[in-house]
Amino acid sequence: MIKPVGSETLQPRFVYDPERHHQLAHESESLPSLVVSSQAASHAVMLGAGYFSPFAGFMNLADALSVAQSMRTTDGRFFPIPILCLVESTDAIGGARRIALRDSNVEGHPVLAVMEVEAFEEVSEDQMRFLTEKVFGTLDMAHPGVATFNSQGRIALSGPIEVLSFSYFQSDFPDTFRTAVEIRNEIQERGWKKVVAFQTRNPMHRAHEELCKMAMDAVGADGLVIHMLLGKLKPGDIPAPVRDAAIRKMVELYFPPNTVMVTGYGFDMLYAGPREAVLHAYFRQNMGATHFIIGRDHAGVGDYYGPFDAQTIFDREVPPGVLEIEIFRADNTAYSKKLGRVVMMRDAPDHTPDDFIQLSGTKVREMLGRGEAPPPEFSRPEVAQILMTYYQGLDRH
Repeated sequence: MIKPVGSETLQPRFVYDPERHHQLAHESESLPSLVVSSQAASHAVMLGAGYFSPFAGFMNLADALSVAQSMRTTDGRFFPIPILCLVESTDAIGGARRIALRDSNVEGHPVLAVMEVEAFEEVSEDQMRFLTEKVFGTLDMAHPGVATFNSQGRIALSGPIEVLSFSYFQSDFPDTFRTAVEIRNEIQERGWKKVVAFQTRNPMHRAHEELCKMAMDAVGADGLVIHMLLGKLKPGDIPAPVRDAAIRKMVELYFPPNTVMVTGYGFDMLYAGPREAVLHAYFRQNMGATHFIIGRDHAGVGDYYGPFDAQTIFDREVPPGVLEIEIFRADNTAYSKKLGRVVMMRDAPDHTPDDFIQLSGTKVREMLGRGEAPPPEFSRPEVAQILMTYYQGLDRH
C-alpha cells in the first residue's frame, strides 16, 4: 500500500486510548481555554484524523513563513500550506503553556483538543500579507479565503495537540465522515491496490461521474474514493447532506457494486486554488489513494487562478520526490452530441462549443428551482430529482 507522506505509518493526533482520553477530558475542564476559529478547529480535526500526518500540531511563525515561501518547514519537512492557530487575544489564558482549545462550531464550545503551547507570536501586517499572497496568490479581500484567513487575529499559538473530538463532523455525518486511518484500513480490507480519489464540494453531474470512470480505466484502478468536503463553504454552495444524498444515488445506480467508497472529511474550504490542490493531494496520499484527479480550476473561486494552475504547480513548485501519489490531469468534461458520450474536451479537437451539452451553474439552478430537470446527458434524472427538491424548497422559503 502507498505510504503516508513523510513517514512509514500514519500519525493521527486523535487520542484513541480510552484511559488517556478520559484523563485528558477531565484535565481539560480545569485548564485555561480559548475558543478557536472555525479554520483552526478544522485544522485540529485534520490533524486528529491523520490527514495532516506526520505533523503533530500548529506551526510556529518561522515554519509558517517557510512553508508559505517554499512548501517546507525550517527543518525541511514538506507541507503545502501553513497550519496556523491564529487568535485575537490570549488574555483568557495568560502565559499558560498547557491549554484547552474549544470548538467555535459546536454549541457550548466543548473542548476540541489539549495543546502544549510552545510559543505565542505576534504576526505583523507585513507577515500576514506575505502569508496571504503566497498561499492564495492574491491580497484581494473579496476572495473568500483571503477574507477568512485575515479575520482570525494576529497572535499565532504553536505546539503539539492531542485531539479529543472530531467536532460536529462525526455526529452530523455519521455515514460519511471518515478519518484517514479509517479510509486506509477500508482500502486494505477491500484489497484495492490502485485507488483513485475524487474531490468534490458540489453534487456530481454526469461529466463528473464519467471523469471518475475515465480516470479509473486509464490507471487500471480497483476502486474510487469520492471524498467530499463537509466543512464550511461559501454562500450559495449546496449543503453537505444534499450533496451526500445526490452522490450516493449516483453511485448506487451507475457504478458497479463494490468499486466506490463515498466518504467525507472535516475541513473548511480555503479556495486557495493551486496551493489547496497540493494540500488535497497530500492528504489523499495519507488516506491511501494512489491517484488523485485534478481538473480545471481545482479548488478555485472566481477568476483568481488560471484554468490549469492547480495542475502545473506540481511541475513548477512542488519539491521533487515529496509525494508518491500520482496526479490524473483532467480537462473539462462534457457530453458530445457528435460522439454520443461524455468526453474530455481536449480529446475532441474537431468539436465546436455547439457540439457539447454545457450548462452554466446559474442556468442549472434556475431549471432545478422551476422543477425542470436538466437534460439526462448533463445530469442523471435521479440526481436531478434530489437537487430539484432542494432548490424548490429554497425558492419557497
